[in-house]
Amino acid sequence: MYFFIKKETALAVLSVFIMATSMLHGDEGMWLFNNPPRKLIKDKYNFELTDQWLEHVQKSSVRFNSGGSGSFISADGLVMTNHHVGADALQKMSDEKHNYLRDGFYAGTRENEKKCVDLELNVLMSIVDVTDRVNAAVTPDMAPEKAFLARREVISQIEKESLEQTKLRSNVTTLYQGGQYHLYRFKRYTDVRLVFAPEQQIAFFGGDPDNFEYPRYDLDCCFFRIYEDNKPVKLDTISNGARAARRIMN
Repeated sequence: MYFFIKKETALAVLSVFIMATSMLHGDEGMWLFNNPPRKLIKDKYNFELTDQWLEHVQKSSVRFNSGGSGSFISADGLVMTNHHVGADALQKMSDEKHNYLRDGFYAGTRENEKKCVDLELNVLMSIVDVTDRVNAAVTPDMAPEKAFLARREVISQIEKESLEQTKLRSNVTTLYQGGQYHLYRFKRYTDVRLVFAPEQQIAFFGGDPDNFEYPRYDLDCCFFRIYEDNKPVKLDTISNGARAARRIMN
């Protein structure tokens, strides 16, 4: 069935749409775990961002070394993410008889959870502001290229010292175009196993794999489990968001 709209009508509809969207805005913003807008959230939403709550959420979040993020949804190390985030792992564990990216995968039991080839998941454990130390390595008379090398050298030292002291993955992140430098320490998990992935066609149904602004009717997810010493990792707590996700799954 086809619909035809007059040019004048189409322009009018487009104008109304543009005006409406120009009035929309997202006031949540994006902020660091160690610098949240506590007063703004409290005044506007009457919700207090406590240190305990922030740590809880921080340690429920997971970073994929292949790119992307996810979150814990159970105390037994189950991690949920988007299908496209898990696509790299699905491709690498496929073989001539199994195309897990195309056909999906379901373990059924923990014994059948399939170990990923080289997937590493990171959990942010702590943040340290190292801005003063990085800036101290640069003097006013340094040429830009020497200043760059001085910063890179001290950043390398900071990361090396942190790794030796904590045994945690240590990365200095440049923030605000060099306004601040923060040391992020991550717990590394290298035994990651695939639990469930849907068929690619249902994960990307509609042909829009990464759009979170409009409704999508698909099964855009992947589930992995983290292991330590050949056993599912045990977590003390999971985030409220993770509990909600787990309720949906059940």
